[in-house]
Amino acid sequence: MNLFLSVLLVSLDNLHALAFVPKTTMKADLSYVSPPASDAAGMIKNPAKFPRDLYPELEPFDEGFLDVGDGHRLAYDVSGNPDGIPAVFLHGGPGAGVSPRVRRFFDPAVFKIVIFDQRGSGKSVPNAADDLEASLVGNTTPKLAEDIDKLREHLNIEKWGLVLGGSWGSFLALAYAETYPDRVDSLLLRGVFLFGPDEVDYLFSSGGTFGQNPQAWEMYCKYIEDTSPDWERERRNLLGAYWERLTGDDPGTRKAAAAAFVGYELSISKTYVDPDVVEEYLGTPSILIPFAVMEVHYMLNAGFVRRGQLLDNVDRLKHLKVAICHGRGDYVCQPQAAWRLAEGLRKVGCTYVDLEFVSGAGHSDSEPGLVDAMVRASDKLAKALQK
Repeated sequence: MNLFLSVLLVSLDNLHALAFVPKTTMKADLSYVSPPASDAAGMIKNPAKFPRDLYPELEPFDEGFLDVGDGHRLAYDVSGNPDGIPAVFLHGGPGAGVSPRVRRFFDPAVFKIVIFDQRGSGKSVPNAADDLEASLVGNTTPKLAEDIDKLREHLNIEKWGLVLGGSWGSFLALAYAETYPDRVDSLLLRGVFLFGPDEVDYLFSSGGTFGQNPQAWEMYCKYIEDTSPDWERERRNLLGAYWERLTGDDPGTRKAAAAAFVGYELSISKTYVDPDVVEEYLGTPSILIPFAVMEVHYMLNAGFVRRGQLLDNVDRLKHLKVAICHGRGDYVCQPQAAWRLAEGLRKVGCTYVDLEFVSGAGHSDSEPGLVDAMVRASDKLAKALQK
C-alpha cells in the first residue's frame, strides 16, 4: 500500500511513521470512524500535480539514541549535507512520530537534516504502547523544548538554521524558539496551532468541526455516549472521558478509545481521505496508542503553557525569518491561527514573514499543494540563510 497520508497534532502529522517503527498490527476498529466523502475524480490515487514535489529519498549518515533524562531515550538520525545548514523537523501529534519521508522537505545538498521521535512516540523509548506510565514521565512542552536543545548540543550544532514543524510541531517549534531565541535562525510552520482555548474547544469539545464534518463529530461523541455510565456528565468533558478510557486497565477499551479518537482526526485531516490508509493506521498500535494518549494528555493540560503564551511572547521571534504554509481547507487547525501569528510577528517588527494559504489543501503535510508550498518555502529560506 502506498502510505501517502500524513496527519497532525492535532498533526495528525505523520502516517508515514508507519514505515519507521517496529510494526505489530491488529485488526483496525472502524466502528466509530465516519466514511470519507466521495472521490468521483479519483484524486486519492491520482492527486493533482503541482510544480514542486518532495526531494528524492535519502539515507542517514548518522543515527542513534540520546538519553535526555526522565527515563527517555530519543531516536534520531541525520542526513543530507554534513557541512550544510542545520535543520530539524518536529513531528505532529503529539505522539505521531517521524518518518524517513520528512527528510525530503529539505534540499539535501544544502541542509544537514535532523529528524527524531519525541518522548513516548515512534522508535523512542519508552513508547506509550509499551509502557504508558513511563512514557508520560516528564512529557511536557518545556521538557520537549529542552530535548531539542540537548539534541542540538549532542550533534555539536551551534544553532539551528531552520526549524520545521507542522501542526503540534508548529506549536513546539514556536515554544522552542521563544525559549531559545538565540539558537534558531528561521522557522517553517505548517498547519499552525497556538494552543488557544478556542482552538482546543473547536476541535475536541464544542463541536466546531460539526459544520463541515458533521458525521465525524457525531461519531467522536457517539463512542463516549455508547460506553458511558453517565453521558450527561461526560458529554460536557469529552477529552476527560477519552482520557479515562485511554488510561484505564482494560487493553481492549484503551485500543477502542484510541481508534475512535484518532479515527475522528483522520476523517477531517485531508481533502481526499483514503480509507485504506485509515485502516492501516488504526491497525498499528505502536502509532495509534501514542498518538491518542499524547494528544489528549497535552490537550487536557493546555499544552503545559500559560494561556496566550506564544502570542504574548512573539517579540522574542522578531529577529527570525518565518515562513508559514496553511491549507485553506484545514479543519483541524483553522487558518485563523496562521493569520494571528503572522500579524503578531509583523506588529513586533519581524521583517521576514512569508504566509501562504494553499487552496484545495487540508491539514496533512501529504496534501500535494502543501508539499509544493513547503518545499518552495524551504528552498527560499535556504537562499536567504546563505546570504
